[in-house]
Amino acid sequence: MAQHSTHPGGASRVRRRALLGTVVLVVLVTLAGLAAYLTRDGRGPAETPAPPPSSPTASSSPASPSGPLTRPRALPVPPKTHDPIAFGKAAAAALWSYDTRAYSQPELRKALRGWLTTEAKYADPTSVDKVVPSAVLWKEMAANGQFATAKVYEGHFPNAFTRALQEDPGAITQAYVYAVTVSGKQAIAWKGSPTGGAESRATTLAVQCRPDRPCALVGVMPSVAP
Repeated sequence: MAQHSTHPGGASRVRRRALLGTVVLVVLVTLAGLAAYLTRDGRGPAETPAPPPSSPTASSSPASPSGPLTRPRALPVPPKTHDPIAFGKAAAAALWSYDTRAYSQPELRKALRGWLTTEAKYADPTSVDKVVPSAVLWKEMAANGQFATAKVYEGHFPNAFTRALQEDPGAITQAYVYAVTVSGKQAIAWKGSPTGGAESRATTLAVQCRPDRPCALVGVMPSVAP
């Protein structure tokens, strides 16, 4: 409904969302092109074809379902890594996966928020919440035992981000926030259709990796950066 404009926390959420869209610009100064691309209004993450694995060791979450329904999966736990691309790939797999048979919608939302940085001025929990199915939809999916698994094919720094780092390597040392674009595939299955279907997925994430602590998620960018 139209309650966002009058809700006491509405302005705060808008500011937080705006911060996510511009955080790379603030940190890197020279990233105006990418920031503009990522913060365009009215656009969701683009669905782009996933490239084939670049090597047999391509990072992936549990494989897509085949045969009978797989066992319920545990809630996602962030990895302890200082590599922004490795973290981004793990975060994307977590965001593309769910299991209505194993936990509730609030439990998944809480678990995914646990991936966020503890630095409140950078963290954007709203962008993460938007990836989780709504409570109403979750209830319908749970009635069918629906679940999704994800396979990650590739992760990289967007082109504009890489150029900005090359032009001013020291600029990132204020917040240590990296843009990471990840591509892969999401497979969905449910009772009566154990093999389900699959579709390509892609997303650009903001990831914070300070030298003295493991990486953490800043948020999900509104559009995919190449």
